[in-house]
Amino acid sequence: MEVTNLYGQFCPVSMASEIVCTRWTPLVIRELLCGSTRFNDIRRGVPKMSPGLLSKRLKELELSGVIRVERGAGGRTEYRLTEAGEELRPLIVGIGSWGQRWVESRLSLRNLDPSLLMWDIRRNFEPDPRPAARCTVQFKYRQLETLLQDWWLVVEPDDTDLCKEDPGYEVDVLIDADLRSMTAVWMGLAPMSEEIDAGRIEIDGAPRLTRQVRDWLKLSIFAHEPRRVP
Repeated sequence: MEVTNLYGQFCPVSMASEIVCTRWTPLVIRELLCGSTRFNDIRRGVPKMSPGLLSKRLKELELSGVIRVERGAGGRTEYRLTEAGEELRPLIVGIGSWGQRWVESRLSLRNLDPSLLMWDIRRNFEPDPRPAARCTVQFKYRQLETLLQDWWLVVEPDDTDLCKEDPGYEVDVLIDADLRSMTAVWMGLAPMSEEIDAGRIEIDGAPRLTRQVRDWLKLSIFAHEPRRVP
């Protein structure tokens, strides 16, 4: 694994930092560790990263031996972690766990991003058992500009898709939420029941189905980390 040592130190921390600690790289690795393999899916997890820079980082990770490029179904390019890349899992998870424990929550909730939130929610959405027929869940963030207000999770018997454009299906459950409140729930900083009681999140639909959807909405993998700061 060849590394250009800009730090000019032989220390393994220095050498590893050349690969892992460049801007956006930890987040790209996070997306790969979470199962994204295609360029557009990786982009959905880093929506503020330019396509050109993402291409550059992926090429750097390939040259460093962290990922390999394969041809998937239909000849589409896929990015897969190598053994060296998989070994970064405890490091990336450890950084996230440290941030959940020690970074002040108001700083975290200042970085609101509906695109990333909805992609994370979709990635951890676990219908169990899966519905026998299609179920469409609409999320509405009324305080945002029109283009960012509406998102749809289309839950099929064998898959769940996130849509930014109206898929045209009848909405079974509507979740009308304040973005900060939904983010706080996702991060484990506030319980869903508390945000509902305060009127910051409203869930409308058939009672049985709304209960199911609440069960399907899982939290961030870091949500259960004990907080060490207020």
